[in-house]
Amino acid sequence: MKSDPDKLLKKHQALVHSEHRLVTSHVQRADGEWFINTIMIEGCDVPFKYKRKQRYKSLQGQRVNLTYYADQMEVAGICMEYMKVIRLRIA
Repeated sequence: MKSDPDKLLKKHQALVHSEHRLVTSHVQRADGEWFINTIMIEGCDVPFKYKRKQRYKSLQGQRVNLTYYADQMEVAGICMEYMKVIRLRIA
C-alpha cells in the first residue's frame, strides 16, 4: 500500500511535506535488527532520521520527497531536535 502525502497531511496536522530536496549526507548504522538512517538536506541544519529493516543504497547526491515532523531526543543530557521521516521517495 503506497501512502499519499496529501492524505497524510490532512490526517496529521504536524506533518510537513517537502519535494525535490538534495541529500548532502547519508549515514546508516545497525541498531539491533533495524538500520537507523540519518540524512542531511541541503540548506537545513537539522538531521532527518528514519528506520529500515534492511540496508539501503546511499541517497547522497539524490533528490528526495520527504514527509516528516519535528521531534526531540536527549543525548548526554542535552535535548536535540531532529526530523522524524514518515515517508521518503526518490524524486
